Amino acid sequence: MLAKMEKALDGWDERGYRAKPPGYFEGARKDYVSELPVNPQASILEIGCGDGGTGYLALKEGKCGRYCGVELLSSAAERAKDRISEVLVGNVEEIALPWSSASFDVLILSEVLEHLVDPWAVLKKLWPLLKPGAIVLASSPNVSHHRVIRMLIRGDWNLTDMGVMDKTHLRWFTPRSYAALFESCGYVVDSVGQVGTLSLKAKALSILSFGRFHHLFIVQVNLRAHRL
Repeated sequence: MLAKMEKALDGWDERGYRAKPPGYFEGARKDYVSELPVNPQASILEIGCGDGGTGYLALKEGKCGRYCGVELLSSAAERAKDRISEVLVGNVEEIALPWSSASFDVLILSEVLEHLVDPWAVLKKLWPLLKPGAIVLASSPNVSHHRVIRMLIRGDWNLTDMGVMDKTHLRWFTPRSYAALFESCGYVVDSVGQVGTLSLKAKALSILSFGRFHHLFIVQVNLRAHRL
């Protein structure tokens, strides 16, 4: 079944992502960079590095001395080559990764795993490249957000160009299942929350439910983990 899915998607990836609106591959995860310690000797690997915005910021702020990225879309990768240390162009599920074991202090997976056929295999593929104690920062849309639940109640499943219902998503996660994904691949999950902050209304509703329905208000799951 997996082989059939991969064959069906072969060659579609670049065509599908070239149709993305302007800005999809741009910008920096300032929140991730701010979490990292200053360490000019550190090496960072980002899967889905886009145009290299996050890497450029990390290098500029001295959070690392080497920033490597893997990017599917060749046009975005070309821009990234002028901003970060090294860019590998291709589908991380298919290409061989040239780095040796224990090469990286940090792994960044920002809005990536939901686009993969087999994110479990990719996380296992990346694990040996990380040094013991390496930081992992990852995020993905939350399919248990209340807007998605309400859409399902109406009997709809409407795909969009961006956001939680992005038409290029192949996998769907809740905060709990996202953490389970990493744990099943040998990572130690340190925290699971949301990207950014909740609105005052969402915070109030979460408190009134004693946190039981907190997951309904998370748009993007934000996970921090490490490698033992």
